[in-house]
Amino acid sequence: MRFVVPVVLVLVALIHTLPIVGVLGANQVARLYGIAAPDPDVELLLRHRAVLFGLLAAFLAYAAIRPLLHRAALAAGFVSVVSFLVLSHLVGPYNAALATVVRVDWIALVLLVAGAVAHALKRGE
Repeated sequence: MRFVVPVVLVLVALIHTLPIVGVLGANQVARLYGIAAPDPDVELLLRHRAVLFGLLAAFLAYAAIRPLLHRAALAAGFVSVVSFLVLSHLVGPYNAALATVVRVDWIALVLLVAGAVAHALKRGE
């Protein structure tokens, strides 16, 4: 049971590393999300988003080996995943590439719930 939270954090970190390639340019962003950045402003925002995903992934991975950070990392993962899932629901129809991102985030959410339950049970011991 003690390895559940670290494994969850590593898996969610891996999921959050996928968008990092977007930092390399508009072509990578287009491949990731199935959309072309219509102008340099949107490209800048999407590429910066890739950097932030890299930072979150690094934190999640680091927290996996630091039990004192488990709660904060689980919370950060939840904020990232749930916010995207809520926004994707509110925005409405999206393309196939973004549908894949939504499906992967549902997987990440299931992992995070399992990690949160394991963390709570561990604290209750």
